[in-house]
Amino acid sequence: MKKRTRPPQPRILTTTVGSYPVPEWLLAQPSEQAVIDATRVVFGLQRQAGIDLPTDGELYRFDPDHPDTNGMIEYFTRRMGGIRSALGRSDHDAFRAKTAMAFRSKPAGVVEDPITEGSLNLIEDCRRAATVAGGPFKFTLTSPYMLARTLLDQHYGALEPLTLAIADVLATQMPGLPCTCIQVDEANIPGRPEDGPLAAESINHILDAIECTKAVHFCFGNYGGQTIQRGSWKRLTDFLNKLRADHFVLELAHRPVSDLAALKDTDPKIGLGIGVIDVKVNPVESPDEVARRIEQAEQKLGQGRIQYVHPDCGFWMVKRSVADRKMAALVQGRNLYLGLK
Repeated sequence: MKKRTRPPQPRILTTTVGSYPVPEWLLAQPSEQAVIDATRVVFGLQRQAGIDLPTDGELYRFDPDHPDTNGMIEYFTRRMGGIRSALGRSDHDAFRAKTAMAFRSKPAGVVEDPITEGSLNLIEDCRRAATVAGGPFKFTLTSPYMLARTLLDQHYGALEPLTLAIADVLATQMPGLPCTCIQVDEANIPGRPEDGPLAAESINHILDAIECTKAVHFCFGNYGGQTIQRGSWKRLTDFLNKLRADHFVLELAHRPVSDLAALKDTDPKIGLGIGVIDVKVNPVESPDEVARRIEQAEQKLGQGRIQYVHPDCGFWMVKRSVADRKMAALVQGRNLYLGLK
């Protein structure tokens, strides 16, 4: 019997960033089996759309008590030891005094003791996804810098030791994760490039512990469907070049064209993922529009620099019907640009 061979992969791959809108039936009757079934659906929808590297949808991280950020922060902080999640008035007042975090009304938790693993168990989450993934997939986690900035610290006394303590815990979770790619998500540093050295050190600590392909996602925030960080990619070039990643996953569909030119100065050894789908608006991009965005990016950056195209951020804030059509447009636009059937 003639051995089947896989068709060659396109030179630009499609991927998603992480989250997917939580199905209503999962919210109505949540259970472990329902999460598994819903995750199977999310993978299936992405593979049917033609996404090359899908994500698990992060459905198990959703928290209805955090409608602006979907619970992605609290999923980690509530499980780590040393962090109190029950909050009183004084905790709220102290956190509100942190003007840099004005977009959040309360902390994700209060750090009272050295941070430990607690009940955090990412390998079980990844194994659950692997059982229904149906092929290669990407697993995500929130960066230690981003987590640290959402906490009220009453133990370490400074942002640096707190951030690095979180990085230590997350790094120990990386070995053995059964996935093709691991992506670290960071949505705060684009607005605070002065903290670049600390953020880079903490993220690299995690990247060095990853045993598969390493990605880092950066955006300017998606809090309540709105951008919350001001800045530009030009101010972040030195920071990006310090990261020991295989590729970046960057918000660009929602950004000015000038941001593309700034990425020319990034380390050519690090592949670029370009956001070509805007998740902050409901209108669905046409394949022509997606193809034009890819063409514009390659004209600025040169052929060979772009490894992935994707949405700017996760899809959890849009309707499922919108997310599904945007994924289809992403693949169709990539195919149109590359001349694929």
